[in-house]
Amino acid sequence: MYIRKTTTKKAADGTLYHTFRLVISERVNGKVKQRTLLHIGSSFDLDVHLWMALCKRIDDILAGKLSLLDVPHEIERYAQEFAARIIAEGSLHSVEQKNGKAEDKKYEEVDVSSIQLFQPRSVGVEHVALHGAQILQLPNILQEIGLSESQATMATASIVGRMTKPCSEKATWSWISNQSALGELLNVDFSKNSIMRLYRVSDLLVQRKEDIEQRLFSRTRSLFSLDETVTLYDLTNTYFEGGMKGNSSATRGYSKEKRFDCPLLTLGLVLDGSGFIKKSQMFAGNAAEAGTVQAMLKELAAPAGALVVMDRGIATKATIEWLVASGYHYVVVSRERVRTFDMSKAQTIRTAQGQDLQIYRELVEDGAEARLYCYSSKRDAKEQAILDRFSKKFEDGLKKLASSLAKPRTKKHKDTILKRVGRLIEKSRGISQHYIITVPDNAATKAPEDPLLATSIVFEKKLVQGSIATHPGVYCLRTNALWLDAERMWRTYIMLTDLEAVFRSLKSELGLRPIYHQTSCRAEGHLFITVLAYQCVQAVRNKLKKHDIYDSWTTLRATLCTQHRITVSFTQRNGTTLHVRKVSVAEASQKRIYEALGISKSPGGIKRFTAPGPTTSM
Repeated sequence: MYIRKTTTKKAADGTLYHTFRLVISERVNGKVKQRTLLHIGSSFDLDVHLWMALCKRIDDILAGKLSLLDVPHEIERYAQEFAARIIAEGSLHSVEQKNGKAEDKKYEEVDVSSIQLFQPRSVGVEHVALHGAQILQLPNILQEIGLSESQATMATASIVGRMTKPCSEKATWSWISNQSALGELLNVDFSKNSIMRLYRVSDLLVQRKEDIEQRLFSRTRSLFSLDETVTLYDLTNTYFEGGMKGNSSATRGYSKEKRFDCPLLTLGLVLDGSGFIKKSQMFAGNAAEAGTVQAMLKELAAPAGALVVMDRGIATKATIEWLVASGYHYVVVSRERVRTFDMSKAQTIRTAQGQDLQIYRELVEDGAEARLYCYSSKRDAKEQAILDRFSKKFEDGLKKLASSLAKPRTKKHKDTILKRVGRLIEKSRGISQHYIITVPDNAATKAPEDPLLATSIVFEKKLVQGSIATHPGVYCLRTNALWLDAERMWRTYIMLTDLEAVFRSLKSELGLRPIYHQTSCRAEGHLFITVLAYQCVQAVRNKLKKHDIYDSWTTLRATLCTQHRITVSFTQRNGTTLHVRKVSVAEASQKRIYEALGISKSPGGIKRFTAPGPTTSM
């Protein structure tokens, strides 16, 4: 075995470059011939004086021999990598087995003490994630829109990598190259490729984003029989690490993750009633929620009469007027500040969580809109706890300020005290509206000292009627879809919680945040890959729900992550070394998932081949 260096000229510009191959000498029909055992590629930087030692070490690994001497790190690293690639590719005398069943059963007599296990690679999560992409026919869709087969494979790997190991594209590349068996499932050796291929395919996905989303939603609609009459719309934002001076969309704004120290980017999503994404759009980090809905729905070309469900922040007066003028129906949370609820008119319904909810429906005076008034005891308890906490904090601040005035050596001007009270009011989260505060001074007591010196602070709590303090747990929905009765109206709106679950999945399960890219196109690519990964997750979970498996993707990933592909090597009685690469046996929880999805319990099948023993280095 030896390494051959070949010099090649590029056809484009005539520049020279070098490639390396691992070559073996073997006798065929009485003649010695050289056969390429492994294409190393051009990124091979080991010093030429160490090549012979590297070949000897690869020979020993393939023959199942332990090294008696300490092998330098740079040699051992390459030897382990090249030997693993030779075994995975079956470059020696290999015997393939299909679907995990041997074509011919073989029984071997082996030396048990010689057994070695190496190159463990994660495969369980990748197997299910890849199946999710195949359910949606995503690889085929990518080729239909103009990507080559290799580009579609690389894009699929990026999406599956985001599902398997949510992180940056750089970390994803390291994962699929060094820790994952995804390359074996896709029949691709990622270690031979550059990370730039992952970045370039991200750019291609962004360029063809609209076509991909249109074809993908058409596929999900036919596959899962989706109803297009309900459209859910909401926005979220994510933050960048770094200054992002080269990205005009990265701006400061209100961060839902409280990362006010970072530039932000906003993601808008339009969903159908089943939780699949119809359209996604990237906006600047300071984009106003109400200003995005018109552009999104126009581009989506939602059918006339479609029912749009939105949260309170988006449902401005101008947005609702535009929806009506455009022929859409809506269900939104009322932005009115005054709360009211008449318990005598209410009916009780049961939520999916088993909670009782009181609701009643009323038409407005002009008959163009219906209002649904809702009361939730669970929401009441939550809001009351928040009010109590804010009230206690505000009263403690007033009491502390009042106690400071009681000290004999403390004399404060009334204006100074009023400024401090003002700061407490500013930080009170609106709870100060329920308090009447007075600051008596010496003028009121006719004391001989400075008449403008404050003497105390007096406050009285008086709840403002029609506020959250007098009507906790109450909210109001508005709609112009007058055919909706009270219960259907509430259950239609509550679907918006599915959209919140989508955002949680994108952020916590699929690595939407943070973003490390410096350019707008790459940042949008990061968001779009996450959206595509979510679509695949949703396809898997929808299929599992039919078999009463309702686990989150995080739980599914934790269940599947223990299954690995591994190579077992051992010496036979005749001196040859037998290598078997196969997957670990699926556990009961993993089998249940595979059976529900209808996929193999042994992803990647089995590869078995023998190495005749150390070859002669040349």
